Amino acid sequence: MEIQEMHIRLVIVLNEWDPFGLGFGQYETEIADVVQAVHTSDDVINLADKIQQIYEFSFEQLIPIENCKKIAAELLNIKNQGSCSL
Repeated sequence: MEIQEMHIRLVIVLNEWDPFGLGFGQYETEIADVVQAVHTSDDVINLADKIQQIYEFSFEQLIPIENCKKIAAELLNIKNQGSCSL
């Protein structure tokens, strides 16, 4: 999988996640920050912490860490699928 395709898949997953129920397309800045965080993290807990911080900074609401761990695992799975392709 090419990096561009991986980014598209990450963005789709994050748009569908909608942690605050605001609707599609309401998290563009946060999604960009999370996609960047995916590139710098290989650990679910570390990425989950980053995701929680990104959304808390923007919305001043805390997403439960378990929700962040679930989405972090899904995002890292997409990343790892991309890095395994030749």
